[in-house]
Amino acid sequence: MRLGEDFIDEIKARIRPSDLIGRTVALKRQGKEFAGLSPFKKERTPSFFVNDEKRFYHCFATGKHGDIFTWLEEMEGLSFMEAAERLAGEAGLDLPAPDPEAAQKAEHRKSLVEWMEAAHAFFKRSLKGPEAAEAQNYLKSRGLTGADCVRFGIGYAPESRSALKDELVTAGATPGELIECGLLIAPDSGTPYDRFRDRIMFPIHDPRGRLVAFGGRALSKEARAKYLNSPETPLFHKGATLYRFPEARRAVADPKSGAKGLIVTEGYLDAIALARAGMEQGVAPLGTAVTEEQLALLWRAGGEPIMCFDGDSAGRRAAMKSAERALPLLQPGRSLRFAFMPDGKDPDDVLREEGAGALRATFDTTRPLADLLWEREVNAEPLDDPDRRAGFRRRIRAIVGQISDRDIREEYKREFDMRMDAIFGGGQAGGQSGRYQKNYQGRGGKYQPKLGASQSMKKRFGAGSSGNDINAVRRAIPNPNERILVGALIEWPEMVEELLEEIALIPFVSLDTMRDAVLEACSLGPAVSSSELRAELLSRGYAQLLKRVEDNREPMRATLGGADASAPMRIGAWRRLAATYMRQSGSQEQREEMRALTEQKISEDDSESLRFISESYRRENAKTEES
Repeated sequence: MRLGEDFIDEIKARIRPSDLIGRTVALKRQGKEFAGLSPFKKERTPSFFVNDEKRFYHCFATGKHGDIFTWLEEMEGLSFMEAAERLAGEAGLDLPAPDPEAAQKAEHRKSLVEWMEAAHAFFKRSLKGPEAAEAQNYLKSRGLTGADCVRFGIGYAPESRSALKDELVTAGATPGELIECGLLIAPDSGTPYDRFRDRIMFPIHDPRGRLVAFGGRALSKEARAKYLNSPETPLFHKGATLYRFPEARRAVADPKSGAKGLIVTEGYLDAIALARAGMEQGVAPLGTAVTEEQLALLWRAGGEPIMCFDGDSAGRRAAMKSAERALPLLQPGRSLRFAFMPDGKDPDDVLREEGAGALRATFDTTRPLADLLWEREVNAEPLDDPDRRAGFRRRIRAIVGQISDRDIREEYKREFDMRMDAIFGGGQAGGQSGRYQKNYQGRGGKYQPKLGASQSMKKRFGAGSSGNDINAVRRAIPNPNERILVGALIEWPEMVEELLEEIALIPFVSLDTMRDAVLEACSLGPAVSSSELRAELLSRGYAQLLKRVEDNREPMRATLGGADASAPMRIGAWRRLAATYMRQSGSQEQREEMRALTEQKISEDDSESLRFISESYRRENAKTEES
């Protein structure tokens, strides 16, 4: 059986040579390539190079050169078809059944691509004509120059039912070919007509870089669809394609770009906005929620993709759909992070109104998938009675149960157990989460030894045996619980009076001066509001620290019970989190002082919540001392 070139190219597009070869050869990135010792002869200096962009390897020591097929043939003695079968399985493809007409079909698809390219040339020419004045004005209003339109291949489909058809039929195309590649619509009766009319046109390429479809943005307010994509065709499968994927993948592969993974935006102009701001790694799905095939494309490009959504309710819903779609597919090194635009703006708005620097800064802080799922469930309903809390726990377990990978599933379970302990108290003490709680250093599944106890950590940060050196190690690993504790006081300053003694006692590391400023601001006179407290902190030079704390605002709100939590519930959750922080960071003397303070408050206020906190704190403190 002979495989078609299209199928071979598809396999090569789906498997990076460095991933395959890196299983056998230890590779290190050098510029755009990977280098390693030759697998074909003994040597001390690397002379073996792999280039993902060009899809080949080359050994200067032996002169051997090839692609992923050649590699398996050379290293494992496989025949070409055996290598193809192995690689097709890795790429998630089935070998095509023997087809005597395969070559003819491949040639036919090639001709369809050529007509797509001819249509693209027509659209680009049309954008320069007088009939495109409205399109030109719209693009200028979105900040796009003529050079931008050339760079991104933007065109215009005239307001005519036959302009494109007449152009291409004159050039030799048949109406049937143009219908097959989605450029014409064939009515039940009558003459075929142009699919795209009076629309700004964006070219869409497949992972191999072939022009396979168009997206059209309507200029008329009466148009039934604001955006119209090409239909499914022999060339184009909507759920397996991302706008600007070939360019974005090259950016991620280029170490000079600084791109650590693709950024998924909601629309064509958003992906273009990222590229104009110097972030070529932006892509966009084609008007629908991200599919499993599109997620596979994102992970194939390398790095951890960032899902970028508008900050409005529609953006939140789209983010949750992506999160749910990704859950069963998670693997080590294959997750998602999320970024939300401010004030309901999209990336194109931020670029036009605030500039490229502001847009790039939006992606400096992103949120992990676990945060998004947790926040949704915490905010689903108040957690103020046993039935609702039981429902909440059941929903969390259902989320964890959707994860197929065993290791990832276990890490999510531990993470969510920790968060439930912070809200509800240590009801699982002695269970699995209790074993990890005293070593917990942050969200995202990271567990570290207690600071000051790990010689490897001291050595890594150049620490000696002095207390100051250990504090330097502590500052090098910011504790997110610290940001939550201080952020909650800024969000709800009315809690400060109730928690005054505990706040003063906690040994904050990175935010100790800000904590002092919060206490001082809240003691100057009448009760301050959250906005007044923020303004006071800004005036005192805490802008950078304040931003760092408030980047964690949504997880902080979720940890303290969500938007509907009562004041006592927030205070109880804050105290439980403070107790956890003290077990990690406080000295024996400070822990004893906190315990005594908690018992004093119980004598003043016979609150079941406070009694539970004290008992839990004393129990966990005893365990820490025993260990």
